[in-house]
Amino acid sequence: MKRLFALFMILSLTACNSVYVKPDSLDVSQVFYADRGGYGMKRSIKDKMRARGYNVVVGTNAKTHEVDGDIELDSAIIPENTRYRVKVSERREKFNPFWCPFNGFWWWNFNVSIADQKTGEEIMTWRGRACQDSALRMLDDILDEMEGKNAGN
Repeated sequence: MKRLFALFMILSLTACNSVYVKPDSLDVSQVFYADRGGYGMKRSIKDKMRARGYNVVVGTNAKTHEVDGDIELDSAIIPENTRYRVKVSERREKFNPFWCPFNGFWWWNFNVSIADQKTGEEIMTWRGRACQDSALRMLDDILDEMEGKNAGN
C-alpha cells in the first residue's frame, strides 16, 4: 500500500502546469500573430487556433540572418492590424511511449503567452509540461475561458 501511495505521489507531480488567464478577454474575430516554426506546442497552438476559427498569421519574412554558419534567424514583419501576439517558447519534445502511450506519445515542456497589442496587457501565461493530447485539451479549456465559454469552470 505504501508503494502504491508513493508511486501515485510521484506520478501526480510529473505534469505540472501554472496558468494565468484573463476570462472573457479574446475577440476571436481579430488577427493573431504567432512566430514561425517550432516544435510540438508552437506548431500545434497555431493549428488549434485556426481550427477554432481564429485568423492566425505568421507575418512576412523581412530577412534571414545566418549565425555560426548553421543556424538561421528570421525576422518577420507583424501586420499592423494584429490585435494579439501569441508567444511560445519550448524545449524539444521527447518521445515518451511509457508515460504518454494513450495521450499522443510526445512529452512537451513549454511556456505560452498571449498579449493584447491594443492594451499592452498580457492576458494569458502558461508554463507547462504535459503529454501532447493533454496539453491540447488544456489549451481548449483555456481558450474557452478566454472566449467566455464556461467561464469560471
